[in-house]
Amino acid sequence: MSQETDFSRRDLLKTVGAVTAVAAAIEGGPAIQKVKAANDQVQYGMIGTGSRGTYLLKHLKNIPTGRCMALCDIQQVALDRGVQTIGNNPATYKDYHDLLNRKDLDAVFVITPLYVHYPLTRDALLSGRHVFCEKCLVFKPDEVHELRALSESRPKQVMQTGLQRRYSQFYQMVKGMVDKGVLGNVHHIHAQWHRNMINKPSRLWTMKPGGPSNPDNWRLYRQFSGGLTAELTSHQVDIADWMFGSEPEFVMGLGSLDMLKDGRDVYDNIQLIYGYPNGQKLTYSSISTNQFLPYFDGTRPEMGEIIMGTDGTIEITVGDDVHMPVAWWYREPPKTSTVEKANAKQQPFVAGATMVASGGANGPIPLMTGDLTFDGKESFLEREVKYARRWLYSKGVLVQEESRNPVDVELESFFQNCRDGGRPRANLEVGLADTVAVILSNQAMDEGRKVYFSEMDKMGVAPDMHRTS
Repeated sequence: MSQETDFSRRDLLKTVGAVTAVAAAIEGGPAIQKVKAANDQVQYGMIGTGSRGTYLLKHLKNIPTGRCMALCDIQQVALDRGVQTIGNNPATYKDYHDLLNRKDLDAVFVITPLYVHYPLTRDALLSGRHVFCEKCLVFKPDEVHELRALSESRPKQVMQTGLQRRYSQFYQMVKGMVDKGVLGNVHHIHAQWHRNMINKPSRLWTMKPGGPSNPDNWRLYRQFSGGLTAELTSHQVDIADWMFGSEPEFVMGLGSLDMLKDGRDVYDNIQLIYGYPNGQKLTYSSISTNQFLPYFDGTRPEMGEIIMGTDGTIEITVGDDVHMPVAWWYREPPKTSTVEKANAKQQPFVAGATMVASGGANGPIPLMTGDLTFDGKESFLEREVKYARRWLYSKGVLVQEESRNPVDVELESFFQNCRDGGRPRANLEVGLADTVAVILSNQAMDEGRKVYFSEMDKMGVAPDMHRTS
């Protein structure tokens, strides 16, 4: 790393090589400790209180099963914002080692720039804490192997990845439909996350003065960031892995920097194709010049997935804090073809428009969450309200939305797993598979070739792995 950009690793990590000293300082402390607070709260610290960290703190402050004890960030303004957001006057630190040296932490959140996820997660695990790390778990191939080895050597510690779609009621419902064959043979998934950075620049993706020397610009440079693939694609390729029940075999794609030529070196638009076993495919698009989403009659922007099976299709999006997750189900038309119908009625068959016009008559059917199911215990009024709402949803007058934000659910689930030792839905292997997809997708675009996922087995493998044990 050049001297110009040495600021971030020097200031954020400081003595990152002194892992042994950190572990020794914690020896005899809270290693893999059970929650001992009288009110059964998980006591946690957070490393990184920038935009994402502050966003999570807004949700964490309303979750009673956790209590924030300490915050850490190298920027004072971010640290102050984090304290103000959580509102319970936690201790504050500039050096994350000081946070890890506390004796009262059960868990640590790692919400920092991607390129330092691994060293901070490693040190938090070595200190004996449960860890929640935002996606992607690591940045480089060697870190994939090292984190797996370290985490597997500490099976009593919870390791959760920030992939909130796995905690959505709608996404879980769709996964059940896929597994039960309701959609038939699910062979294709398309996903997009489109943003208009020309007419509506995002503060997270807009170049600020200072170039690489400004920590706020870390997403815009390859030495710190995985670009759109890490920030956006990672969420959606994880959905494809989940729905298909396997990881990709190869990826190919095209990425370029066409519009946002302000000094950044990450792509501003990407198109990717992932090949899965049995010929299943995910096609993916992320552009920076238009935010239109051609699902849900164009009523939602930016991101969503369409899951296509031989018997039906699902449109689904996780939404945001304003627009909650929603899913629409389209059934495939009857298997009798237009040709067969024309022959049966002895009418001339007209190709093209006739086939299209007769094709998609079934749907959409909004998926219903539990609050609209009938359990037989409803009063007359409650039953009539449910019937009315179901009818309005079926006509598209109302849109059925998820009752809770999946971010809240994933955070509550993390605290629950810290208490009961349960396995997270977005566990270590889910997070590492997602990370591998990001690394290899960028490689495929950079090298202009089909990259096989088996290549990761030999990438970044050092002859001596003892330093993670």
